[in-house]
Amino acid sequence: MSNLYIVVDNPEIWAPYHSAEEVVPSKDYLSRPEYRAPGVQVYNFCGDCSYRSQGYYCSLLAEARGQKVLPSVRTLNELSAGATIKLSDELLRRTRQFLTANVAAGEANFRLRIYFGHTPVAALEKLAKKIFELYPAPLLEVEFERSTEWAIASLRLMALGELDDRGQDEFGAALEGFSKKIWRQPRRERAARYDLAILVDPQERFPPSNKGALQMFIKHARLLGIDADLITIDDEARLLEYDALFIRQTTSINHPSLRFAQRAARANMPVIDDPDSIIRCTNKVFLHELLTANKIRVPAARMLFGDEMAGFAELREQLGTPLVLKIPDGSFSVGVEKAETEAQYQAAAARLLEQSAVVIVQEFIATDFDWRVGVLAGRAIFACKYFMAKGHWQIYNHDAGATRAGAFETVAVHRVPAPVIRAALRATALIGNGLYGVDIKETAMGPVVIEVNDNPNIDRGVEDTLLGEELYRTLMAEFERRLEARAQQRAAS
Repeated sequence: MSNLYIVVDNPEIWAPYHSAEEVVPSKDYLSRPEYRAPGVQVYNFCGDCSYRSQGYYCSLLAEARGQKVLPSVRTLNELSAGATIKLSDELLRRTRQFLTANVAAGEANFRLRIYFGHTPVAALEKLAKKIFELYPAPLLEVEFERSTEWAIASLRLMALGELDDRGQDEFGAALEGFSKKIWRQPRRERAARYDLAILVDPQERFPPSNKGALQMFIKHARLLGIDADLITIDDEARLLEYDALFIRQTTSINHPSLRFAQRAARANMPVIDDPDSIIRCTNKVFLHELLTANKIRVPAARMLFGDEMAGFAELREQLGTPLVLKIPDGSFSVGVEKAETEAQYQAAAARLLEQSAVVIVQEFIATDFDWRVGVLAGRAIFACKYFMAKGHWQIYNHDAGATRAGAFETVAVHRVPAPVIRAALRATALIGNGLYGVDIKETAMGPVVIEVNDNPNIDRGVEDTLLGEELYRTLMAEFERRLEARAQQRAAS
């Protein structure tokens, strides 16, 4: 069975392109049982995809069969109804600037062809990607009209028969790039049932998983029949090719990783971290309110606002000294400062309030280490002691010239004090059903939850010291469980 069906009205139209057995006449695709297998990628190149046309039914039945089709029925309907394209001010400005400079003054129109999110006009590549993200379709044409200034007049599906020799070359190159994992990878002995995208940032200074861990995820995904690929934020146009998304780069509210999670969730893809978990975990103000309201012990805290700063004496009486000041969305000990005197407090508050309209001030709880409990789908799966960096009060010391981290000790979950595990599970139950890392300090008053982190570190040689490869198998098995549940749900509907 093929992994890809290229559906056309007549196979002869595919003659200029890659010779592939996957080219299927639309009538055969609609009627023959061998094309009904789920999990296959379908590119619909029918010349007419209007409502109730043969091309329309090819996309409709592909979705009903559990296949991944471009364009989807939703895209076809939206294009038919008149596509609305909202561009950022900067992208719109650059597009208009290019058109004004490059289109002859007497020309009132300009047409841009988009092949799988790419265009031969290099200056408009970002525009092409954006339009493809909004309306994923193999062949699109966007028309601009000039009045007082350039504006998008229309967006439509193109047919293969409209391409001249140059257009065929451009389309062929884009198709090969978009589907390179299908064209170039040899067929594995065991065909993958699902495709998993693992979002990473190769340039990230503190990635949540090192290269060794990423390779373990890929290995154990494949052992479960899941084909896992590493992708980056530049691959957003290809996200919907996959069945599930695993985010392994640091998340934040104003980062493309959240957009990836939201897009995957809208497509009903299993995603870790899910958008709600990212939004809830990346804001310490939200976490403090949530945990406090549910009677989970957290450090005593106050909020600072730029126009309403509490005095140092008042905070010292309420929280003690030293004070810990944090921006709400900091990570890896960045955006966290300690103040023992009024001068230090004023200076730290001023610095942090330049970055955030709200700063949280917490009591300082001195311990030699923090517990990190990894929780997946409501179950503790690993535990570590993260020790403070040598001679420092945090796990990460960014003041040492080069960033230094403290030591660690991996501990079997059953050997972690029961109150610590209970606190971790109670806290994560308020967030969701995903993957979390809960930081907890043991005190004479009992465990204190410092943070609940989405996207927790899972590094080869650290969190897996005791469990070894079983840790990676556990995580990939959760994706398998969610994918199977989704497949059963679709079959029942």
